[in-house]
Amino acid sequence: MNTNRPWWRLDGFYIYAVLYLTFIYLPVLFLPLFSFNDSKYIAFPLKGFTLKWYEAMINNPPMLSALMNSIKIGLVVAILSTIFGLLAAKAVTRYRMPGRGPVVGFIMIPLVIPEIILGISLLILLNLADIPLSLLTVGFAHLLLCVPFSMLVLVSRMEGFDKSMEEAGLDLGENAWMTFWRVTFPIVLPGIIASLLLTFTISFDEFVLAFFLSSIDQTLPVYIWSSLRFPSKLPSTLALGATIFMASFIVVTFAEWVRRGGVRLDSTSGI
Repeated sequence: MNTNRPWWRLDGFYIYAVLYLTFIYLPVLFLPLFSFNDSKYIAFPLKGFTLKWYEAMINNPPMLSALMNSIKIGLVVAILSTIFGLLAAKAVTRYRMPGRGPVVGFIMIPLVIPEIILGISLLILLNLADIPLSLLTVGFAHLLLCVPFSMLVLVSRMEGFDKSMEEAGLDLGENAWMTFWRVTFPIVLPGIIASLLLTFTISFDEFVLAFFLSSIDQTLPVYIWSSLRFPSKLPSTLALGATIFMASFIVVTFAEWVRRGGVRLDSTSGI
């Protein structure tokens, strides 16, 4: 490490980092601030400290129903997309597939198509197939969107260790399944956890596809969007946003801890 760099370059880096983090996180910090404000209007000065908006959030059945819908869809989508992404990543990194480039490009198409175009296309397709809109259609659309993200995470992880470790397991008499379970799975576990967290977050936060493909059962982003038209519902929505922000901070911290654990494991095992 070069310790002879001019002090003004280091200070410039720190100033840039502070400005960047302030730009990113300062608006988010207004969520918990106004969620404790004793007024239904989002404006300064604050009127006082109160917890009544959190109480209103807990006693709001439509909001809690939308929250549970998003959690259920997110969990199912995270598990299925990680399974499909893991299978696709193993196929791409461990086998010589004919037409590998076009196949991978086809899987990645949802990443480059605007979500509004994808939502309209799926809506037309479902109407032509006479399939009613429901949480299942929302989950299917989220699965289509999340599989490429999962595959990208897991491909990078599976390419990061020596294939000879799997070959050694096969040479020692293990079948393909047990080799995967006892050799490959522990190594790629940090990537699997990262894929689960990433795809759950993408599904939980997704609005456009849920807006086009949901029916009377709303997801949380759709409910929040509909609540913005009613000032009386906004404070409890801010309280929910603050709660989700804190939960997200905990999840991200846990994910980083797992990632660092995976890096340490790789360094100590020589992978």
